Amino acid sequence: MSSLTEGTKAPGFTAKDQNGNTVSLADFAGKTVILYFYPKDDTPGCTAEACSFRDNYQLLSSMGYEVVGVSVDDEKSHKKFETKYSLPFTLIADTDHKIVEDYGVWVEKNMYGKKYMGVQRSTFIINGEGTITHVIAKVDTKNSSQQVLDLLQAK
Repeated sequence: MSSLTEGTKAPGFTAKDQNGNTVSLADFAGKTVILYFYPKDDTPGCTAEACSFRDNYQLLSSMGYEVVGVSVDDEKSHKKFETKYSLPFTLIADTDHKIVEDYGVWVEKNMYGKKYMGVQRSTFIINGEGTITHVIAKVDTKNSSQQVLDLLQAK
């Protein structure tokens, strides 16, 4: 799992979103970013997580938070996922695995005895100065946005 902890400077990144636009962490300077990493577009757990953020997007946005999802799927896959589920936030295509590696979420996984590399579902909350304020390593996929809200409202 990620060696990034609360109080650590968040690694910067630049990549394409679902619309082919270049997005950088620096674009969100001054705003709190909910940067969530997920394994694959349009799979049951990832869909539940994305829809949780979609369903609470207005509330999160009204509180000044930016939601950004990251997976290693390409722009076309992200666009299809966004359209199918009416996702109102940015999805970053990390096809070269640079962001997932920088955040320490590209890990060896094990399913049915088969080992493979994949994205460890996790969420990083990054303040307007680019510092990680919270790390959620055990994400509740169906309630991921509420999990974030609970953390943010506890401060």
